[in-house]
Amino acid sequence: MASHTTLILLLPLLAAAAVAAADVAPAPAPPAAQTINLTGILEKGGQYNTLLRLLNATRVGEQLGSQLKTTYDGLTFFAPTDAAFAALRPGTLNGLSDQEQVQLVLYHVLPRYYTLATFQTASNPLRTQATGPAGVYTVNVTTTTGQSLVNVSTGVAAVPLGTTLSADFPLAVYSVDGVLLPEQMFGKAKAPAPAAAPASAAGKGANKEHKKGGAMPKNEVAATAPTAGAGGEDSDDSATTNAAAVAGAAGVVWTAALVGIANLVIA
Repeated sequence: MASHTTLILLLPLLAAAAVAAADVAPAPAPPAAQTINLTGILEKGGQYNTLLRLLNATRVGEQLGSQLKTTYDGLTFFAPTDAAFAALRPGTLNGLSDQEQVQLVLYHVLPRYYTLATFQTASNPLRTQATGPAGVYTVNVTTTTGQSLVNVSTGVAAVPLGTTLSADFPLAVYSVDGVLLPEQMFGKAKAPAPAAAPASAAGKGANKEHKKGGAMPKNEVAATAPTAGAGGEDSDDSATTNAAAVAGAAGVVWTAALVGIANLVIA
């Protein structure tokens, strides 16, 4: 009987001790936050060395790591390969300021977890984590009905999604074979330059100017020779000179003839 009484008295004390222990022990972190590591995913991929250097230099890698521990919506990351960076125009990265490099990396981050299936129903434009004076930078996503083909368009170029490197919530990582270039930083896609006008067309244009009374180019002036017999002071002077020469020659002939006749008479 005494043992039962003792047990009844101890039960409240045991319950209070259990509650106190629960309050002191830290709550375990979510399993996803313990295992998701963007840097580790990219290192395992083996072809993202340039991207890893950018994540480290801009400290965006640390920023995303902190977000992954607290996010409810998750993140989506587009990972350009080393070949994608190598395809950029020489000096593109070095020509960016530190802040612009940060924005370029953040342009590859969507503040929500997207699977290939949810891209099918996503509403454009999609917000990225990059911002500028005009607001948030966005991308457009297009998909092929019935297939898992997704293209990401920036206004500068469209880049297809490649291999899925990670699909575990809260982080989806997709490989891309092109660097996503925000239109706000790199401008719209440039149209090809117009072809040069053919030489024959240029010649026709010059002839039209002459017909309209326009001045002739210097090179054409130099190449144009005066025409024999053309009117003007120069042609009159030339005719006078020629007539004088002919008259002089006739006088010499007559003088010689008279000398010859005189010599015959004397003889």
